[in-house]
Amino acid sequence: MTALLAPVRGDRLVHCINPVAKIAASAAIGVALLVTIDWVSGAVALALLLPLVPFAGVPWRALTVRMLPLLIASPLTALTLALYGAPSGHVYGSFLLATVSEGSLQLAAAAALRVLAIGLPAVLLVATVDPTDLADGLVQTWRLPARFVLGALAAFRLVGLIVDDWRALVLARRARGVGDAGGRLGRIRFLGSVAFALLVLALRRGGSLATAMEARGFGGDTPRSAARTASFGRAEWVLVGIGVLIGLVALGVSIAVGAFNPVLGPRG
Repeated sequence: MTALLAPVRGDRLVHCINPVAKIAASAAIGVALLVTIDWVSGAVALALLLPLVPFAGVPWRALTVRMLPLLIASPLTALTLALYGAPSGHVYGSFLLATVSEGSLQLAAAAALRVLAIGLPAVLLVATVDPTDLADGLVQTWRLPARFVLGALAAFRLVGLIVDDWRALVLARRARGVGDAGGRLGRIRFLGSVAFALLVLALRRGGSLATAMEARGFGGDTPRSAARTASFGRAEWVLVGIGVLIGLVALGVSIAVGAFNPVLGPRG
């Protein structure tokens, strides 16, 4: 599971593109879809994204694992809005607080498609992002403070250790006879004690890491040199242009068919 969630390596062009461009392309699609609430724009964006999946260089197994939360959240979001969304148009049925209407079904479809259309490019693009490359891009391209970026990079590097620490703490407690026996209440207490121990361990490790980085000059205000140059060239601009184009086409089709329903301002 950890290997599936790690950044995907490969020799395709998308793996060599500046991570900042990948984030910008994904953000362009997301911003465009957040302007309006209708199912047409979400469907068009999703239809334009699906043919690009094979070019992303992400194995289908890894893509399925990464998309699993979205595949679960999308129908649950649609079901909630279909039952409890603001009723409008023809009412198909109601029960207690739940009302299924034409407007709530359209809202449910729009929300479900948006979850997938916004999440898919983020998964595809971020799946190939190396944290160190991302830090270089943020510092050299977006000119973000190096101290903040390097601190975030160090913290992100430690996230992968949480699973190993949890497993080690559980095995250590069970080896000492402090297991999760005693029914459901005993298991809750056991998990609570492990979670508290993990929090203490994370705080100690974070403090040690901060001291070590400070001792090595990572907290200084002097300009830092870069071991690797983060370039922003033609490939990066093409990727950002694809993201902007998908967002504009989705909005254009929505406006053309009369389904455009802006979040701010008068709604149709």
